[in-house]
Amino acid sequence: MLRLIICVFMLGTAAWAVEPDEVLTDPVQEARAREVSTELRCLVCRNENIDSSNAGIAKDLRILVRERITAGDTNEQVIDFVVDRYGEYVLLKPKMSFQNIILWASGPFMLLIGGLIGWRFSRNTKQAEPIALNAKEAKRLKDILDE
Repeated sequence: MLRLIICVFMLGTAAWAVEPDEVLTDPVQEARAREVSTELRCLVCRNENIDSSNAGIAKDLRILVRERITAGDTNEQVIDFVVDRYGEYVLLKPKMSFQNIILWASGPFMLLIGGLIGWRFSRNTKQAEPIALNAKEAKRLKDILDE
């Protein structure tokens, strides 16, 4: 049982994808690179940061982040550089902007509109009003019920 737990744990460490040749010699810069990498999405894995991904593009992005940090860029400059190159999709937590607000609000708004249309449609269906029977129809109905 212990061996199984150890094997499962060792398989889980494959997700720690930063390779030894990528690690910076300066621990402060490496810490900054890790911090920036946790904010950037792997373009292949979608909901995984580039530090955890084994994809080739994630490795390229990790190297790019470390190159920019070594060149003297701040964390914000590195993130802005990557966003300029790959688009805002690369951010795990997108910045609040007008386009993003419209995107997030459109789902609940469409649900509300659909609910209102459904409610309005159900209110417009009128029930048929009963029509009075003439004498012949009333007599026929009485004969049927008496049988």
